[in-house]
Amino acid sequence: MFETIVVGVDGSEASDKAIRMACDLAQKYGTELHLVHSPQPETAVYATAAVAGFPAVAEMPTQEELDQAGEEVMKMAVALATEAGQGGVQTHMLRGDPADQLIACAERIGADLIVTGRRGLGNLAGLVLGSTSQRIMHHAKCAVLTVV
Repeated sequence: MFETIVVGVDGSEASDKAIRMACDLAQKYGTELHLVHSPQPETAVYATAAVAGFPAVAEMPTQEELDQAGEEVMKMAVALATEAGQGGVQTHMLRGDPADQLIACAERIGADLIVTGRRGLGNLAGLVLGSTSQRIMHHAKCAVLTVV
């Protein structure tokens, strides 16, 4: 049914649930799994707060700090996927709007499913303008599964 699954990763609890769900589907269908993360300055502090030894940032992070935070989020996502029985996942760390980047990545690799958490680490503007998962549902050219 599914050959290639893309999972949006942001370090949130909802993102972790999306990874677990995607791993379950990947095992059932023998699917290729891609983890996609697009680090955002507004959420880098929250995403890395739980990582021991990672410095807290009180101001907007530099691009280097943003990249480091993204690497940590991706390491945790890969570890979670491995723990869920999915070895050999592919990772994509992209720059730009998370919804746009997830959709573009899915199209580039020919994904037939995008999995996201319903509510991640988005900011207040996300509540007003529409969340990443809502934008993906409206613009993706493949199936979308939003995990609560």
